[in-house]
Amino acid sequence: MFRLQGGRVLAVDMTGDAVRAKNGSMVAYDGQMSFKKLSGGGEGIRGMVTRRITGEQLTVMEVKGHGTCWFADRASEINLVSLQGDKLYVESSNLLAADGGLRTGTSFTGLRGASQGNGLFTTTVEGHGQAAITSDGPAVVLRVSPRYPLSVDPGAYVAHQGNLRQSFQSGVTFRTVMGEGGGEAFQIRFEGDGLVYVQPSERNTMAGDV
Repeated sequence: MFRLQGGRVLAVDMTGDAVRAKNGSMVAYDGQMSFKKLSGGGEGIRGMVTRRITGEQLTVMEVKGHGTCWFADRASEINLVSLQGDKLYVESSNLLAADGGLRTGTSFTGLRGASQGNGLFTTTVEGHGQAAITSDGPAVVLRVSPRYPLSVDPGAYVAHQGNLRQSFQSGVTFRTVMGEGGGEAFQIRFEGDGLVYVQPSERNTMAGDV
C-alpha cells in the first residue's frame, strides 16, 4: 500500500481498504475516496481520556476508497516502518499515517514527556502492516544491542521499536558537555535490542537546552 515519492510525499494505493493519517496531511487523490475525522490519538476510552488529561491533542482522519491518495506534512522527510506484530513508539507529531488494520494507542513515558512538554504519553502503533513517520531532515536509524546501549537527546528523538528499556538521566546534556547549555535537561538511555529513529534537528523542549 505505502510507497514514497521523492522522500517527502507518501503515496497510498487503496482497493477498498482504509488508512489513518494525520488530519490535514492529504495533498491529492484520484479515484473514489471518503474522509472521516477521528478524535483522540488512541482507540477506545483510554486513548481519549489520556489525551484529555495531558492536554495533548492528536487529530487523525480515516481515508477509505479505491485509488491513490498522497500525503505530506510541511515538506518533512518520510520514513516507512514495517511492523510484524511488534509495537512502534512514536511522538504523536511524527506519525503521518498507518494501515487501517494497525492498532493505535498511548503509552506512559514518564519524565521524557514532561521534559519535552508533549505530555506524559506517547503514541503506539501495533500489529501487522506499515506506518509512515516524519522527521525534520533525513532520519537516522540506530541499532541498540545488549552490548551497545544508546543515549539520545530528547529533542532529536522520533520513535523506537523492539525490545528496549528506557531510562532518563537528568542534569547532563550534549550541549552542557560542550559548555553551551544551561539549566536542567535530560537524556534518554535505551538498553536491550531494537531500533531508535532520530532526526538531525532538535525540537524545542522545556528542560533546558537539550
